[in-house]
Amino acid sequence: MISTRCLASGSASQAVRLVVRSNQASGRRNAATAAAMATTDPFDDLEPSSSFATSDLSSDVAESFDPIKRARARRRELPPSRYKFRPPKYYRGPLHPHQPPPASDPASRLFVPGPFSLPRLQQTYESTIAPDLLTLTYAHRPPGTVTPPKSPRLRTWDDSSPYHAGRPLRGPRGGSVLRLLRRPITFRNIPRLEKVTVHTMVSDALRDSGHLHAAGLIVQSITGRRVTSCKSKHNVLQWGLRSDKYVSVKAEIRGEDMYHFLSRCIDVVLPRIKDWKGVKGSSGDGSGNITFGLTRDAVAQFPEVEVNYDMYPPKMIPGCHVTVHTSATNDRDARLLLGAIGIPFYGKFVD
Repeated sequence: MISTRCLASGSASQAVRLVVRSNQASGRRNAATAAAMATTDPFDDLEPSSSFATSDLSSDVAESFDPIKRARARRRELPPSRYKFRPPKYYRGPLHPHQPPPASDPASRLFVPGPFSLPRLQQTYESTIAPDLLTLTYAHRPPGTVTPPKSPRLRTWDDSSPYHAGRPLRGPRGGSVLRLLRRPITFRNIPRLEKVTVHTMVSDALRDSGHLHAAGLIVQSITGRRVTSCKSKHNVLQWGLRSDKYVSVKAEIRGEDMYHFLSRCIDVVLPRIKDWKGVKGSSGDGSGNITFGLTRDAVAQFPEVEVNYDMYPPKMIPGCHVTVHTSATNDRDARLLLGAIGIPFYGKFVD
């Protein structure tokens, strides 16, 4: 008897649960159907008035509005804006209370926006050229290898004169400039491009400043950087040069603009030069910087000049010197880098 009552009560509870669930489901369906039928117009949710619409103000209200009086009547000052900060013009040391922001901060004076693209030459360097340079310049040193001591680079005096006492050490033989030390190349110091300097000397600017302006416009168009005018320091009668006169312009390129400029030189300009052998093997300065020259005909081959060739008088198009600055410490590593990106060399190599 008890078992039948339990079974009856269990079946009744299950039936109640089924009825409740069916009512909830039907309620949901009915609610969704009713909402769908109620919102038949898709534009009912839009606001009838636009935020760009101006309210009709009376002339009395517009004339009575005084922002200066309202600002003076304000009891508390508004919080200072972060964009009002102006970094100091000169760096006064790490202990000064006012420190300039880092160069990556948009408020910094040294902030340069970008990069906005990934140049193809840079991709080739990072994926192919850098590993090849590391392989070509790698020198295996087993663990525990002791580097032999080297003689001092500066020479001492022989004390043959009493005036030698207290003198600084002498420079190396053959010159007073110390060459940069070449450290073993690892994955941390693979030679890479740092900047490119484009310089042009305009001797005709002494008698006509228009030649200097035309040269500045051309250099600015092919580099994408604002040029800097340079003055002469000495008088040279043979060249007709007078001191303190603007005779040249230059522009420095870094970052992605540097890669784009070198790509145009290697892919567009240099192949179109007739009977061009390449860059001389002795054109380095011994510190990893290579310079080569372009004639006025070669400068006219740049796409920026060629497309607007009628803007520049042919006689005012100047030649220029292109100096490629690298992180290498000698000319051999710099030539390996430039040769890998597509600049050929000829003649005797001077390291």
